[in-house]
Amino acid sequence: MTDAPVEVADLAARRAEARAARDFAAADALRAQIAEQGWDVTDGPDGFVLTPAAPPEPDPGYPVLPAPGAIPAASRAGPQRLATVALLVQGWPDDLRECVSALLAHAPAGVVISALDIGNEAGAGDCLHELAAEYPGRIEAWHVATGQGWGQDRNALLRADPGPVHVIMETSTILTGDAISPLLAAVAADGVVAAGWRGADPDPDLRGFHDAGPGPVTALLGYLLAVRTGAAAAAGGLPARARFYRNADLEFSLRLGQAGALVVPAGPLPVRQARHRGYHDSDPQVRDRESRRNYRRVLELLRDAAG
Repeated sequence: MTDAPVEVADLAARRAEARAARDFAAADALRAQIAEQGWDVTDGPDGFVLTPAAPPEPDPGYPVLPAPGAIPAASRAGPQRLATVALLVQGWPDDLRECVSALLAHAPAGVVISALDIGNEAGAGDCLHELAAEYPGRIEAWHVATGQGWGQDRNALLRADPGPVHVIMETSTILTGDAISPLLAAVAADGVVAAGWRGADPDPDLRGFHDAGPGPVTALLGYLLAVRTGAAAAAGGLPARARFYRNADLEFSLRLGQAGALVVPAGPLPVRQARHRGYHDSDPQVRDRESRRNYRRVLELLRDAAG
């Protein structure tokens, strides 16, 4: 029994007869006619079931790629940018607007914001599209239907970056002044591959990390860090197996540290930490499980380095 109109039920019955006669071409054509009427047909042991089809997704008015892997790699041709600030957008449009507004106000000219919206959650993708239209040349917007995890999503932004310095930043990090220039100056020093707002060194028992810096550090936290784009690529990019950010920045740092120094610039940077949604507003079970998985790989790297 179904609430489908009589004509739709008749199409479904004819389709069932075609399937029974193994006339699959006719059955497929009838399925298409049923779909045109706004219904889905599902086959089961007791016959077919008709259900209303889900309404099509509205056209957002901008291109949406299926996944981050579809983002094209950068071309090195064209005008050179000073650096790229890479943002992942996973909801919270107000946070995005505050972060981007502060970047536009304080980052030096030549710095481009490259943001990846995942799924237009809570309208954050629409917000990003509006910002990119308002500030052409300063904001590069990518939109995908679904993400592949923190590491692979960020690697898509890294591959798309044609600039010499890639700045990893969270939308919860808010500039109150020009915090980008000191990081770029630090990365430009001989032997330095990355510089960040907050550094960390491992505890003696390797059970955790503690705050460290200014000066050379073992690791940089992903709230705000600048890395030479080539060095990041040579290190294999961000940890591809990391579906969650926590501790993945430590793994990335340890791999980077094999190629050069990681530093925290002297003097406090003009940065304010807003609510970190990735930690405070994520599923605690998922957060803790994925964080432990990430830290196991950190431990392996630390133990290898210790001999």
